[in-house]
Amino acid sequence: MLDILRELCRLNGVSGWEDSVRHHIRKLVSDCSDDIFEDAAGNLFVHKPGRKRREKTLMVCAHMDEVGMMIKGITDDGFLKFAFIGGVDRRVAMGKRVRVGISGIPGVIGVKAIHLTTKEERKNVPKIEELYIDIGAKSRSRAEKYVEPGDVAAFDSDYTEFGDGMIKAKALDDRIGCAAMVKLISEPLEYDTWFVFTAQEEVGLRGAAVAAYSLNAHSALVLEGTTAADIPDVTGHKQVCRLGDGPVVGCADFSTLYDRDYFELLKNLADGLKTPWQIKRLVAGGTDAGIIHTSRRGVKTAGISVPVRYIHSPSCVAAKTDINHALTLAAAFINHEMSGGNDRNS
Repeated sequence: MLDILRELCRLNGVSGWEDSVRHHIRKLVSDCSDDIFEDAAGNLFVHKPGRKRREKTLMVCAHMDEVGMMIKGITDDGFLKFAFIGGVDRRVAMGKRVRVGISGIPGVIGVKAIHLTTKEERKNVPKIEELYIDIGAKSRSRAEKYVEPGDVAAFDSDYTEFGDGMIKAKALDDRIGCAAMVKLISEPLEYDTWFVFTAQEEVGLRGAAVAAYSLNAHSALVLEGTTAADIPDVTGHKQVCRLGDGPVVGCADFSTLYDRDYFELLKNLADGLKTPWQIKRLVAGGTDAGIIHTSRRGVKTAGISVPVRYIHSPSCVAAKTDINHALTLAAAFINHEMSGGNDRNS
């Protein structure tokens, strides 16, 4: 699975421009299913036949898109002005390498050097209007040969394994979930399952809204990366979750109260497998579950997330053990017949 994750993290797929990620995933799973299609929203659907027919449709999803930037204009001197796509903290952007446009023009996010700032300016994070992307162009006309307004830019960051079983990469949110789904699709399953690689999660769960309505599933499992703050000077519940303590079993976040029956099922499955698990100790963030569970007459929804430090940055960090345990738990959930609960979609 880690080889798949490495491949996916090296691709650029800013919200609305997930094409390269979607095409690569389709290539990876093309031999595993005869029922693969894309919709107008950019979602990729894969039906994986199992040994048995499932009584009620289960939808497993992870989002393909990542945070990034959109070019708004070009200055006379050839610098690119931009807006963020998705939730990016300006503090993590300054001085970072980026790739602009489909052709991946190299650039750097610049800001006025500290030597030129006033004491008051140094007290504040620069506004986005003060940031720019430098692609080395000498003029507007030179920059326009390579870039135009409306192009997007993604962080340019290598996938690296380091330390005590850690991974550093951009877009671990949510290429972790995508890699897990590719792995699950490639293996025999007990029951028929729909896998959906969703688009535009970072800008409002848009792809998941379309996918959930289209499939009209009874149940859903969302695979994600989630915020961890187990870092110096952050203590107790404010750490949210910790790397190495196992995957996060969805209980509650800003957009979802996860199905209670499935929450208990995931805990019992994890305990039976002797797989560590945790819950978020602070209600924060949100996933595609936020829109899926309210689709049509309601969808019983579960969530499994991998803790990620420095999320939505060029240098997200996750633990290999959490990724592997999340895959094990997801497989156990998928291979369990979802026959319990209300017959809302029957």
